[in-house]
Amino acid sequence: MSAKRYRQESASPLGRILQNTAWLLGGKGFGAVCGLAYLAIQTRTLGLKDFGHFSLIFGTAQALIALAGFQTWRVVVRYGSEHVHAQEWDKFGRLGMLCGVIDAVGAVLGCALAAVMIYGFAHVLDLNPSYIDVAFLFCVGSLWALVSAPTGMVRALNRFDMAVYVEAIVPSGRLVAALLIWATGPSVGRFLAAWAAIDILEAILYWIMARRLCPQAVKLSYLFQLRQALRENPGVTQFFLVTYMGSATDAIIKNGPLLVVGGWVGTRAAGLYRLASQLSQALSKLSTLLTRSVYAEVARVRVASKADEFRKLALQTSLIAGGAGIAVVAVAYFAGETLLAMIGGDDFESGASILIPLAIAASFDLASVAFEPVLHSTGRARHSLTARLIAVVALGFGLWQFIPLGPSGAAWAVALAGAVSYVAMGLMAWRTLKQVEGGQISVGLPDDAEVSGNE
Repeated sequence: MSAKRYRQESASPLGRILQNTAWLLGGKGFGAVCGLAYLAIQTRTLGLKDFGHFSLIFGTAQALIALAGFQTWRVVVRYGSEHVHAQEWDKFGRLGMLCGVIDAVGAVLGCALAAVMIYGFAHVLDLNPSYIDVAFLFCVGSLWALVSAPTGMVRALNRFDMAVYVEAIVPSGRLVAALLIWATGPSVGRFLAAWAAIDILEAILYWIMARRLCPQAVKLSYLFQLRQALRENPGVTQFFLVTYMGSATDAIIKNGPLLVVGGWVGTRAAGLYRLASQLSQALSKLSTLLTRSVYAEVARVRVASKADEFRKLALQTSLIAGGAGIAVVAVAYFAGETLLAMIGGDDFESGASILIPLAIAASFDLASVAFEPVLHSTGRARHSLTARLIAVVALGFGLWQFIPLGPSGAAWAVALAGAVSYVAMGLMAWRTLKQVEGGQISVGLPDDAEVSGNE
């Protein structure tokens, strides 16, 4: 019995990437409109200082999620794509349940870490004492709202169209909640409670979706076959550890500067940085969407196509993403100040000096969208981790040099880290593609030699 994963799709890998990205863009386009609307409500009702408190609490939760959330969707896509291709649904199910258990373990560890960070170091972030309990509860809710494993199952099944409907719950729910809070009395606590509840609802719906698409894979009985899942996916432990460390370093780059700004400069500066960061992420949303589509398709091509098609796909995707990155910077440069004023009001207009370097950093992320999937799918996950660690060093150096400039200095440190990551990971991906072309690395079969340390 096969899963409900088939729909009319393009015959070429690039066509499938664009098709899947179009589905995601449809949902995210709707989400972007809702996001800008509820962001405007937040900034205008809370004001710069309270929005700064909200931003610091939200940023802390995101950092905790990245540290305790193990990005298991990458494991499901990397190893599950082969099981889906062979229609081995029992193996696919055991892998998915293994990753679900890992998500739960991460949530428990994250809650303990949240208690230490919130109750032990809230004063470092200049957090209002009345928000400390609320901040802890929000972090707990966010950690248990992780949807990494079922997300990976849906992507491995190539059902990005169905994922759109689930993910639309978050922006639409937040917009409705923001309107209700605006009408009944805005406060930091109410916004945080609504955001956490909506995220938990999305997590529940994702598991339901995975179950509906592949009922033979989502079974509680597989929870008692975790050792078998480890045996059926050789190299999965090493791959998981390497990708986890990569996502943790990525979290440092994305969320660390906000917390540094809050601790070094103050909550008002954190609010300004947060709005500029949100807008830059909205402008570069294509990066996130392409990453999801490319990661799944590269994993699929690795087990089902020839080496020349694999290399061609990586190059085509990089060119498209590079052009989109240039467009992101252009929009931020010419329209950034106007957009910030429209969303947040006059108090946030000065955030343009922060938005431009963040847009530059986002453009580097966008241009490198194919690099990490190529390295992961060919068993070179350690290479991408090395590139991210180099970027973290660059971020630390940039913060040390530029933080005296204030929030804009932190943004330029992020841009420096993005450039370093792009160059380092790009060189590694280019070398890997040359090895694929020369037959030193095979596609069509798993190649985890490098991950296991035997090159």
